[in-house]
Amino acid sequence: MKPARSLVLSLVTALAATLGAAGVALPAFAAGPTASFVKTADWGSGWEGKYTITNGGSSTINGWSLAFDLPSGTTLGSYWDALLTSAGQRHTFTNRSWNGTIAPGASVSFGFLASGSGSPSGCQLNGAACGGVTPPTTPPPTTPPPTTPPPTTPPPTDPPTGDLPKHLLTGYWHNFDNPAVELRLRDVPNEYDLVAVAFAEATATPGALTFGIDPGLAAALGGYTDADFIADVRTLHSRGKRVILSVGGETGRVTVNNAASATAFADTAAALIARYGFDGIDIDLENGLNPTYMAQALRALRAKVGSSLIIAMAPQTIDMQNPAGGYFKLALDIKDILTVVNTQFYNSGAMLGCDQNAAYGQGTVNFIVALACIQLEAGLRPDQVGLGLPAGPGAAGGGIVAPNVVNAALDCLARGTNCGSFRPPRTYPGIRGAMTWSVNWDVSNGNGFANAVGPHLDTLP
Repeated sequence: MKPARSLVLSLVTALAATLGAAGVALPAFAAGPTASFVKTADWGSGWEGKYTITNGGSSTINGWSLAFDLPSGTTLGSYWDALLTSAGQRHTFTNRSWNGTIAPGASVSFGFLASGSGSPSGCQLNGAACGGVTPPTTPPPTTPPPTTPPPTTPPPTDPPTGDLPKHLLTGYWHNFDNPAVELRLRDVPNEYDLVAVAFAEATATPGALTFGIDPGLAAALGGYTDADFIADVRTLHSRGKRVILSVGGETGRVTVNNAASATAFADTAAALIARYGFDGIDIDLENGLNPTYMAQALRALRAKVGSSLIIAMAPQTIDMQNPAGGYFKLALDIKDILTVVNTQFYNSGAMLGCDQNAAYGQGTVNFIVALACIQLEAGLRPDQVGLGLPAGPGAAGGGIVAPNVVNAALDCLARGTNCGSFRPPRTYPGIRGAMTWSVNWDVSNGNGFANAVGPHLDTLP
């Protein structure tokens, strides 16, 4: 979504309209690029900042560099939509490959997290004064800040994740029967923090969802009703677990591509959440999606359900290769309300990682880390990135790894240890966790995934 022009540019444009006829020259800074700063969140011990660079000139900008100082004791954490170099308290952000060109009148933005107090000073854009810096707009919190926020990935001021753990183990539960073992929801192993029920289905109305216990599953379990399932959701809640409804799957055909279908999605999803007690929604549309209208649907759903709504996504690896792609764009467009993206790092073949230097083969630490790095370096916060892997034999056609490989990838991303030949440009201690397809396949294979990965998540910083 293209950011709005800066306040300074708007004022200058209005001044030009008023004074242009009289031949009064505008100030020199108005003829070129400006940069405006705002704190988009502030939790007392840290904050999230955003710079918007606007081209107020008549020629295209090809490449930008923005530098500023932070006060002593204030440190930078995660950042997105830019590259960073630092020397002491002086920090310089430069464009990424996709946002270095700014046409006249257009804008680009980048953001970052900081620990400590204070705000940027001494801002320079391409060597000149930024000109458009505005004071922070977020007031200090009226209640005491958390006593122990994570130093590099602090929570937003209105966290959409409720009381979920910092590091999550997510597993999909089958609402169907297949060669994997069939389970009642209450029999999901305790190591799983978040259970995604697969799947909601489409109706004849575009965008509308329906859900009910699959007759084949009910028969395989010797009887299992909607009422049994609702009671099981309550049972998982009593154990501190959360249950979300997944939309899509390999054969899913839910389509949200206009305002009417977005409304139908939000209305029917809200009704299912209320009926069954779901804590949120998971988007697993493997046949494409419209990011504009799906974002509209998810925002409408959150408005109906409230800020505790969990929003998860499970894109295929190819869907998260480029921020301009539909799935990636959706994730970035709803970043302020998004809980986690558990990309499926399997059934993928070989793909380029964030270094863009080599094609890494699936089923390796290098593949998982290098592909996750794309999301971490291109806009998502570490606490919004999870690693999706199969639970063992039978769960996928390719990319199956031993649980210790998943743990090594988590270590590499969070600590910089146990990496393969690929090493990410920095560590991401707030990495959200891991997901597996599926709980049923994991139980079929002796719970190896949950028993190994679940406890390991508890050791991450």
